[in-house]
Amino acid sequence: MDDQLLLDSLRRRMAAMHTLWYDAVDTMGPEHVNHFEREGVLPIAFSLFHYPNMQDGTYMVLAGEPPTWNADWQDRVQMAINDHGKERTVDEMIHQRVGDYDAFKEYMRTVFERTEAWLATLERHELDRVIVARPFPPQVANTFSARVAGDDGVTVLDAIECWWYQHGMRHMGEIELARGLVGLGGMTS
Repeated sequence: MDDQLLLDSLRRRMAAMHTLWYDAVDTMGPEHVNHFEREGVLPIAFSLFHYPNMQDGTYMVLAGEPPTWNADWQDRVQMAINDHGKERTVDEMIHQRVGDYDAFKEYMRTVFERTEAWLATLERHELDRVIVARPFPPQVANTFSARVAGDDGVTVLDAIECWWYQHGMRHMGEIELARGLVGLGGMTS
C-alpha cells in the first residue's frame, strides 16, 4: 500500500469516527447519558467517558505527551467515578454519571482535536515503531491489540487501529444500542 494512502486512510477514518461521537453527544442530554436501565447494564455515561479518556491516556504511549485529563478537568466535568473503568467491574461502573455534560463535551473535543492534530503530523516510518514488546504485560495480554500484534509486539499502527479506531467504533456501537433504551434512535445505517 502506498505510504501516503495509508496515512490518509488512518486520518480520514479517525476523523469520521470522531464525527459520530460529536453527533451522538449533540443529540443526547444528561438525562439520556446518565439513565440507569437496570443492574448489569452500563449507562451511556460509561462508554461516553471511557473511550475518550482511554484515547487521552494512550496518547502518552503514542505521542509522548501527558494526558489532557487532570484534576482541573475532573472538577469541571464532575464524573461520578474518576476512572475510565478498564480495570473495574460492571457492578462498579453502573454508577458512572457525567456531572457537567457541556464540560464533558469540551473535554471530548479537546482530546479528539489533539489526536487528529498529531495524526496530521505522523510520518509513515513511525507506524512501525514497537510500543509494547512481547511478552506482553498482563494489562495488554488479553486485549484485542495483543491478538492483532505481530511477532515483535504492538506497533504504533496496531495501537491506532485497535486502541483508537476499533475501540471507538466498538463503544459507539454500544452507545447506539443504548440510545434505544432511552428513547432515541440509532445514528447510522
